[in-house]
Amino acid sequence: MKRIVLFIMAVVLIGTSVSAQPAKRRTTTSNAVAQKGATSSTTSSKASSSDRATLQFPAASSMPDDVVWKRDIYRQLDLLNDKNAPMYYPVEPNGRQMNLFTYLFRLILTGRVTAYAYKLDGNESFEEKDKMSVKDMLERYNIYYEEKDGKITVADSDIPSAEATRYYLKESTYLDQRTGTFSTQVTALCPILMRGADEFSTDATPYPLFWVRYDDIASYLTRLPMMGSNLNNVSNLTAHDYFTLNRYEGKIYKTNNLQGKMLANYCETDSDMVREQQKIEKQLSDFEEGVWGHEVADSDSVQVEEAKGLRKVSRKSSRQATAVASGSSRRRTGKAESSDRNSSAAPRVSARRERR
Repeated sequence: MKRIVLFIMAVVLIGTSVSAQPAKRRTTTSNAVAQKGATSSTTSSKASSSDRATLQFPAASSMPDDVVWKRDIYRQLDLLNDKNAPMYYPVEPNGRQMNLFTYLFRLILTGRVTAYAYKLDGNESFEEKDKMSVKDMLERYNIYYEEKDGKITVADSDIPSAEATRYYLKESTYLDQRTGTFSTQVTALCPILMRGADEFSTDATPYPLFWVRYDDIASYLTRLPMMGSNLNNVSNLTAHDYFTLNRYEGKIYKTNNLQGKMLANYCETDSDMVREQQKIEKQLSDFEEGVWGHEVADSDSVQVEEAKGLRKVSRKSSRQATAVASGSSRRRTGKAESSDRNSSAAPRVSARRERR
């Protein structure tokens, strides 16, 4: 009788515990696995290829969000220039070697990299609404393709890599106060097709295609070899190294400013444009010199004062980081800081008794 009572009580306790659990927790393992497989089946191929590339070929870390100073510069790169030639040649794929446009085109065509529409104002936008469909891009720029069972293919001979002789490039020059480094990093690329030149006209019309985020393509660029010199034909350079080392050369056509104007909007002549470009280049170099404490001659006083102020912020942040790393939790007062400065300024003098 006691065994029957104990058995009934155990059954009641088990039933109560099961009913107390939420319906979500009582979902069977097989249903959970089925639901997970159904939600991830559409994006598994894209995500797996992207994640695999990122893990196998990690790129440098992106620019921090909390830098104390940053300036965005837009450049136009002419690939027929000798310094930019590694991005253009070979025009047609030759084994493992291909130019940058063919490589980016294949990444976008296979869905591993997302292309974003180029707007009339020239500003890039990487929001969901600005994503560009591959089919729309091909039809808009009259690129021949074949579609079979929903899969789009483009032959190498139909990729207009020979016409992609220019690029828009956005770079950010910034001061990282945590590491005390002054760096320039590429943040976005936009290939341009030059079309319209014929035997009757030598002026080609530029057609900007799309923007790509550099962080999205950085891991793939580490697998694209480049020949970086005419004297050494070994491809000992990757596309990521090329952009990280800032081996390219381009003219400034725009900066991020309060009025959102391009240089062409307020430079009336070509000579004014050249002077403005040289002025911006000098402002960047003068700011870097001012950060490191060197003398800057014939420069904007506001620029120099701003550099001096940021240098103080950088030194202060580095001292704070050193104090945190050493585990010091002591708060310094103004009196303690002044005593520290006096003690550091005055050298220690040790008196040594002469032997008799």
